[in-house]
Amino acid sequence: MPTLKDIRIRIKGVKSTQQVTKAMKMVSAAKLRRAQDRAIMARPYAAKLKDMLASLSAKVDTSVNPLLSGRPEVNKVLVILITADRGLCGAFNTNIIKLAQRTILEDFGAIHSKGGVSMICAGTRGYDFFRKRDYKIVKGYPAVFQNLDFSTAKEIAETASGMYLKGEVDRVVIVYNEFKSVLAPNLKAETLLPIEPEKSSKKGSSSDYIYEPSPSSIIDVLVPKHLNTQVWRMLLESNAAEQAARMSAMDSATENAKELLRTLNIGYNRARQAAITKELSEIVGGADALQN
Repeated sequence: MPTLKDIRIRIKGVKSTQQVTKAMKMVSAAKLRRAQDRAIMARPYAAKLKDMLASLSAKVDTSVNPLLSGRPEVNKVLVILITADRGLCGAFNTNIIKLAQRTILEDFGAIHSKGGVSMICAGTRGYDFFRKRDYKIVKGYPAVFQNLDFSTAKEIAETASGMYLKGEVDRVVIVYNEFKSVLAPNLKAETLLPIEPEKSSKKGSSSDYIYEPSPSSIIDVLVPKHLNTQVWRMLLESNAAEQAARMSAMDSATENAKELLRTLNIGYNRARQAAITKELSEIVGGADALQN
């Protein structure tokens, strides 16, 4: 049974931990607001690019741009994984890594068994996890979120498109965590290449634009912009989702520490009362012995 001193030390340690988790929650809340604003601001531009690409693809033969035309057979796959740089964010990293593993083993199991799956890992956690398990990592970006910049997204997109154009991969899949709300993350595995523009929901949208000099020449410029913007948006989405997960995890840790402190204080008071009762019993017993 723990002594009063042991319980006091435990209470002091839990209080210190509670202060740390509370501070981390406040920091994550401040970072979440900025990350959420950046992610939301990037969505309209990315959506408009996708809509314009859908309009252009309806006007031209997609074979004019190799990034728009799929391969008849998929023998090599590149998986781009976006995770966090640090832990203490609940199951955020675990869930996204499990989705990446499931995508590789279930969707591309035969290709993976032949060594046809390669990876680009953005984020320290995912990079360390797959590097230790001998996955083929063509490029890693550890600590990417410590100084998140558009140039990183552009480099990832250029690397992926370069490998696709050279025939080194037949498909590029990106696995990331889309920010939906603080309590509802949205794990996604999307095909980045070949680009398959979604058909616009607007009727007659293909005639909404007049392109100069020609749709085919504009599409060559628009496709790289689309790739860069999509990767950048996914990095921003993942960053916002990470901060939300960390804030939620630290809030839960703070509440758990509060409940643990309540339990420890009750145990401390009971042990203290038992010690006092024992001392009183010894005093009374000694007094009775002296009287007899």
